[in-house]
Amino acid sequence: MKDSEHKIDLLAIDDLSGNFSELIEWAIRIKNDDEALFDFKPLEGMTVGSIYEKPSTRTRVSFETGVSRLGGQPITLLAGDIQLGKSESIADTAAVLSRYMDCITYRCFGHEDVVELANNSSVPVINALSDLHHPCQAAADMMTIVENSEKMDGHVSWVGDGNNVLHDLLLGSAILGYDIKYATPEGLEPNDSVIARAKEIAVSTGSSIEGLNDPREAAKGAGVIYTDVFVSMGEEHMEGKMSSFEGFQVNEELASLANDDFLFMHCLPAHRGEEVTDAVIDSPNSVVFDQAENRMWAQMSILTLLCNETAWQTYWELR
Repeated sequence: MKDSEHKIDLLAIDDLSGNFSELIEWAIRIKNDDEALFDFKPLEGMTVGSIYEKPSTRTRVSFETGVSRLGGQPITLLAGDIQLGKSESIADTAAVLSRYMDCITYRCFGHEDVVELANNSSVPVINALSDLHHPCQAAADMMTIVENSEKMDGHVSWVGDGNNVLHDLLLGSAILGYDIKYATPEGLEPNDSVIARAKEIAVSTGSSIEGLNDPREAAKGAGVIYTDVFVSMGEEHMEGKMSSFEGFQVNEELASLANDDFLFMHCLPAHRGEEVTDAVIDSPNSVVFDQAENRMWAQMSILTLLCNETAWQTYWELR
């Protein structure tokens, strides 16, 4: 049986706030280190299982590819393969999978489910998306911003829903000291407890967080404009939600309020013509496919840190 005494779980990005900056720099370093990709296999002999209650493209492929590049064996369990919380409790499933695997990633609906899985697992658990948090996306987002930091001028701006992606973007921006302004429709603001956590971190890093309901005010002078789909997977039943986003589309008019070299960001998939126009997402300012690629590199850093901290530290010190 594995020893769970010193394991680290990633349920929200502030779980790694103590070394988040180094985690991002580690990911950037290995992304540009062709030699290491051939001979650095910190997950050799390890198995990483990924559970998906929701369909996935980027999350599944980035985890499977990243685990393989690190020398590990990825195993994917889709919703039809496992009766999590139905014929077998989440706690029992966690206990069983811990005997087979060295790490578990879980893409779920309710955040309380990934918390329960982590509480009953003896191996590290990574939240691959829940309704409250999306820490792996935030790691990729902040990696993309840091990669472009030399030309970035201005604050991080969010225009759209107060959702899980925004939650960890708030936390990640605060940890790294970036100012952020977010604009959401009235009644669709981010979670109060997440805002409080982010503001507490921002005090220590000297960054600012400002919540608005006017997307123009958020975009004005921005170095980043970030949006996401207005209606997330699992919210299709929420009639009338789409109508709340009138005026929130990131189009050329809204983008003109940002700095000339602003970065346009989107976690994908994008609903072109709804939250963003083709002219913006296909413009030279767009880094959406860099973000998508960086999911793999950021997750490789996270996986190595959580599964083989000695190897993570050795690479950090030697390279």
